[in-house]
Amino acid sequence: MSDTSRELVLRRIRESLRQVTPQPERPDFATPLHPRPAPGNDLVVAFAESFVRVGGVFFFCESEEHFYDQLFAYKQEKNLEHLYVWEPELKKLLHAGNIVFQGDETDFVEHADAGLTTCEALVARTGSVLVSAATGSGRRLSIYPDQHLILARTSQVVTDIGDGLRLLQQKYGPDKLPSMMSLTTGPSRTADIEKTLVLGAHGPRSIVLFLLDDAPAATT
Repeated sequence: MSDTSRELVLRRIRESLRQVTPQPERPDFATPLHPRPAPGNDLVVAFAESFVRVGGVFFFCESEEHFYDQLFAYKQEKNLEHLYVWEPELKKLLHAGNIVFQGDETDFVEHADAGLTTCEALVARTGSVLVSAATGSGRRLSIYPDQHLILARTSQVVTDIGDGLRLLQQKYGPDKLPSMMSLTTGPSRTADIEKTLVLGAHGPRSIVLFLLDDAPAATT
C-alpha cells in the first residue's frame, strides 16, 4: 500500500471516529414488563388459566365443605392411601372434615403417595406456587411425595413473582426470611435424556391445587 493510500485509509478512520453515534434511550426498569391483569376475580381466573396451562390440576372450592368433598373424591379417584399432612392448622381442618391422613413421618420414605401443604402465594403471571420451609411441612413434603397437593386461598393470589416475594418480606421481615423459598411451576419435568419428556424425575409427578374462596360475601 502506498503512502497516499495509507493516508487515505487513516483519514477515513479518523473521520469515522469523530462522528457521534446516537445512543439508544435508557430503558425504564421501573416499567412492568407485562401489562398487569385486572385485580379481584379476574386475577384469580388469570392464575387458574396459567396454572392449568403449565400442567397443574385445579379445583375451585366455594367453602370448606366443598373442599372436603373434592379432596375426598380426588383421594378415591387416585387411590391415595397415604396422604401426609404435617401442618397443625391443616390437620385440624382435615379432622373437622373426617378426611383420613398421615400426620407424622411413619413410613414416609416408603409410602409417600401424596403430601398436602399450604403455600405462601400464588403467582397469576406464571401459574406458579410459592412455597417456603417456614411452614410445618418443612422442605420435604412439597418435593418428595409423588403428588403435591396444596390448599390455598383466593386472597393469596398475586400478579407477579415480585409481589409474592414482597409478601414474604412483609410476613417474616427482610432479615428473617425462610431458609428455603421455591417457585413450583407445574409438575417436575425433564427432557435431558434423549429429549424424552419425563415427569417426576426431580420432584412430584403431579401438582394439585385446591383454591378456597375466602373473599368476603357481597352485601346488598
